[in-house]
Amino acid sequence: MNFNLREAIEILERTPDTLDALLSGLSSEWLYGNEGEGTWNAAEVVDHLIDGEEKNWIPRLSFILQEGESKPFPPFDRFAHLSLSGDLPLEEKLEIFKTLRIKNLATLRGMPDLETHFEKKGLHPAFGPVRVRELISTWAVHDLTHITQITRVLANRYRTNVGPWVEYLGILKK
Repeated sequence: MNFNLREAIEILERTPDTLDALLSGLSSEWLYGNEGEGTWNAAEVVDHLIDGEEKNWIPRLSFILQEGESKPFPPFDRFAHLSLSGDLPLEEKLEIFKTLRIKNLATLRGMPDLETHFEKKGLHPAFGPVRVRELISTWAVHDLTHITQITRVLANRYRTNVGPWVEYLGILKK
């Protein structure tokens, strides 16, 4: 087992600034392009991350710590952000994400004796028993997954423009 809370937090605390550096100031062509039908653009990924900060990670962690395996924690709708109305500018979304993440990391750091609960299990509505350390690990890897997704979506914008170099650009491999 490699899990280390400090290391997970290193990723989690960097994600907002990483996304800000990558996306702030980009034109709408970059921000709202996607990889085709049923895929998300960069702005939608940020919306999804905001939704997760509000409804997923800390609420589920708190639920596990309180309820254990006595009942499943509430499901998280991974697509709820797609039906939200109101389009804020991306910079505002990034600021909301950053604010929520700072608050959630403060909550995480403030949980007394969290290390003693890493093996405590909760009941995921689809997967069954899951451990606290698995939830926190997933939170960090989830960030990395979506950073990768965003860079892939951005790269896809120039897929047809790179010509024969596509063979050397792993991000464009299907």
